[in-house]
Amino acid sequence: MRDLEIRGAGNLLGTQQSGHIAAVGFDLYCRLLKQSIAKLKGDRTTRTIDVVMSIDFLSTSESEYARTPQGKLPAYLPVHYMEEAKHRITGYRELAEVATLAELNSVSRNWQDRFGRRPEEAENLLRATELKVRCAHKNVAICEIKGDKLILTRGGHGIQIEGKYPRLTADTPKERLLEALALVKSL
Repeated sequence: MRDLEIRGAGNLLGTQQSGHIAAVGFDLYCRLLKQSIAKLKGDRTTRTIDVVMSIDFLSTSESEYARTPQGKLPAYLPVHYMEEAKHRITGYRELAEVATLAELNSVSRNWQDRFGRRPEEAENLLRATELKVRCAHKNVAICEIKGDKLILTRGGHGIQIEGKYPRLTADTPKERLLEALALVKSL
């Protein structure tokens, strides 16, 4: 945190990253770092979530959403909600480390207590994280949404629901995210 205060966050959460974070991604980097610290302390490590998520209508960057909001669902921690960069970075780290629904609910309550009522962008980010957690608990390795297609992969094979590959029928991005969440719950 001190280094971030001195040099600034830069593109820590953006696409232009370097070093270890660029090689493994921010989420995985946070989890690996947490595991390594726990091992060094002699603590027991918790299960990590390793689900690849790709949702074509999800906009996870405030600047990206400001440029092209049409057809996109904002899912990030907006500056007007968490004004300080260190709080947003901590928030993203907390989400990256979530492994259970109970942990996700704890993060959600903590944000509510500290920063007040969550805006739509933060709610969408929490829902997307819930989708990731639920996928992990159903042993889904890849969750991809392209258009109306929900592509779930477990053990290298596509998952069918009621004998069919799932399709999303909802019209709005928010409804499609909720529909995908319901479909994963039904597995």
